Amino acid sequence: MNTASYVRRGGFVRRGALLLAMLGVGVFCVWAGSAPAEIRWNELAALIVGNEVTIPLTGGAVVAGEVLSVRDDSIMLEIRKTSDRIRYPKGQTPIPRAVVSEVRLLERRGMGGRVLGSVVGALVGIAAGVEIAIHGPNSEAASVTTFTAVAVAGSVGGYYAGRSADRRTKVLHVAPLPAKTGSE
Repeated sequence: MNTASYVRRGGFVRRGALLLAMLGVGVFCVWAGSAPAEIRWNELAALIVGNEVTIPLTGGAVVAGEVLSVRDDSIMLEIRKTSDRIRYPKGQTPIPRAVVSEVRLLERRGMGGRVLGSVVGALVGIAAGVEIAIHGPNSEAASVTTFTAVAVAGSVGGYYAGRSADRRTKVLHVAPLPAKTGSE
């Protein structure tokens, strides 16, 4: 079988679709994370200080940013995203311990997903670009432009899929405050 007949029968498209499906399954397996961990407040500082976190608060607001410190009564957060700008404005803001029950820690691990995603995306983009260019009714210049655009789009899409695979969110459940007894 020569290359031209292979291309005309859709061999590149079938192989590209299979490669894309395999990439999707691999990314999905990475997203299937572990169970949330429950930690005490005094253990929180060692895990989150200096890292990016998202904290859903008990009042319904959600804040995200870099943890500057963990105190006995609050978390000092450099807020970059907030759903309640009045109570939790952007900038350095203390988040009271009483409203924190969960902390989502964003972990970045290596760059293997970005590299693999870019390579797979480029291969799929090239295969799709060749298929479109050969079977399209366009002129040669339009076919070259289409091929280039599809190949670049595949690379960029693969990079972002790989980037999401390189990021993991670890959910930490904060143990509730101990109940005060009447004898204290």
